[in-house]
Amino acid sequence: MAHKTPITELAQEWLRLDQNPDTRQEIQTLLDNNNTTELEARLRNRIEFGTAGLRASMEAGFSRMNDLTVIQATQGLCLYVLEHVKDAKERGVVIGHDHRHHSNDFARLTAGVFLSKGVKVYAYKDLVHTPMVPFGVKVLNAACGIMITASHNPKKDNGYKVYWENACQIIPPHDDGIAQMILDNLEPWVWDYKSFENPALVDPTEELVPQYFEQVGQLCTAKEANAASETKFVYTAMHGVGYPFAKMVFERFGFKPLIPTKEQVLPDPEFPTVAFPNPEEGKGALALAFKAADEAGASVVFANDPDADRFTIAEKQSSGEWILFTGNQIGTMFACSALENWRSSGKSDAKVAMLCSTVSSSMLAKIAKVEGIHWEDTLTGFKWIGNRAIDLEKEGYNVIFGYEEAIGFMLGDIVRDKDGVSALGCFAQLAARLYKEGIKISEYLDTQYKKYGYFASANSYFICHEQETIDRIFNKMRFSGSPQADETGQFAFKPLYPTHIGTHKIANVRDLTLGYDTSKPGGVPTLPVSASAQMITFYLENGCVFTLRTSGTESKIKYYLEVTSTTLEEAESQAKEIEAAMCAQLLEPEANGLQYRVSA
Repeated sequence: MAHKTPITELAQEWLRLDQNPDTRQEIQTLLDNNNTTELEARLRNRIEFGTAGLRASMEAGFSRMNDLTVIQATQGLCLYVLEHVKDAKERGVVIGHDHRHHSNDFARLTAGVFLSKGVKVYAYKDLVHTPMVPFGVKVLNAACGIMITASHNPKKDNGYKVYWENACQIIPPHDDGIAQMILDNLEPWVWDYKSFENPALVDPTEELVPQYFEQVGQLCTAKEANAASETKFVYTAMHGVGYPFAKMVFERFGFKPLIPTKEQVLPDPEFPTVAFPNPEEGKGALALAFKAADEAGASVVFANDPDADRFTIAEKQSSGEWILFTGNQIGTMFACSALENWRSSGKSDAKVAMLCSTVSSSMLAKIAKVEGIHWEDTLTGFKWIGNRAIDLEKEGYNVIFGYEEAIGFMLGDIVRDKDGVSALGCFAQLAARLYKEGIKISEYLDTQYKKYGYFASANSYFICHEQETIDRIFNKMRFSGSPQADETGQFAFKPLYPTHIGTHKIANVRDLTLGYDTSKPGGVPTLPVSASAQMITFYLENGCVFTLRTSGTESKIKYYLEVTSTTLEEAESQAKEIEAAMCAQLLEPEANGLQYRVSA
């Protein structure tokens, strides 16, 4: 049995390495009070570096986001980039940060590590929205990029998102390689809070922000009509960095100014008006925006998440009710609009492709089939969508749109990542045209349903902090209780998946954790497999598809369910019925102590 280091030794190692007096004091106080439970939680395991980079609460400890773990991660990343990217020192790195507590310090410390190794550093000294980092990597031909942000997570969290030299988020094997390099270089080389004052550091803001909006402006196809539009748009930045960029994209597209939700428009790391700063969480997060819209006589609300890479829409109906569109619904409307714009551009003879994540709606596949364009799905996360888009471009395709149901949208090739600012401009243009024609956004969506079929989703999540419980739940799905061993003691290759969900028969199962797909020859799936994340998709005989998976950045079991039918009412009814059966049968929330999502 491996020797387990005493927690007091781990605490002393922390105190030896940490140079931040505040986080040193946190551990020292826990040590003085003999709070071994909290010390174990903070120090026993290291924060994991994965394809999402880092994300955790901001506290002292090896498992948290703090100055030390950021420096250690950067040292590993720096050495890995120098080893694997040609001319990395000269090409440099791009660093950006949001407004969260400690984001500025984390960005400075990150820059200091790269500067100490003679690597050129481009750092946005002021706040930027996340897409400016991959945009910077692309334009400057940098070796990598780092964005300090926790996106839409609660205020206690922060994160460290890494982009590779192709301006996409990292994918395997780079994540494992960087993680190992971090472990090999834990002793801090430098602790530099003053790196932004270093004359070797370059702030690319004045060069790159105008270039970014010049390229985003090329997505505008009706500037004169936009300028003449009388449609009023209310906007919330969700206490994040988005408002200056939202204002600029509206100017670039020719619109009259946005109407801001004043309580939420300025950056505030305390997020005082929302428990969860995520516009996807529900109408509660947008209550103040609805109020501002009612007061302004506006029927459309736009929202970005705090780092402005996500985007969502709500519309007031004639009944006075506000409809918050889902990511799948917005994705459908963007896809149809992008296809219309492409065909009107005179380039319709070129090879066109669209992408979405595998947990997004099947409606994009249906649109692609009907319209005769190429479509593919990828694993969840824009790291997969962006990298696949680049691969398809090399094959001669024009990838005009990509999306994931978690309100992330990629329009054109400005960045191969989700971008809530370019999405804002493009959807405002569509909405203005519809309103001029006397068509509501909801009516436009219904037109697409009538053309391609009605698709109803039931997507949500349960909170679960115990990995043992999560593993037990997924093992029960696979093995009807516990893994079945063969005569050698190894797990049987063919799991015992359930045959029915409620009264509905299961036709196929795809398990991207084990690497098994009952619909494929030899049971081998076509999508990449990852044993480190739970993900199972069930295909029912009635056409319903649902996926259950764990989150890479939050303590959640997420599910995505979709049904298609000839009427919206029938699709929604079936979705609710199967959702209830799935939760009761596979997740057993009460027996497993799962907490259902709490609306913002």
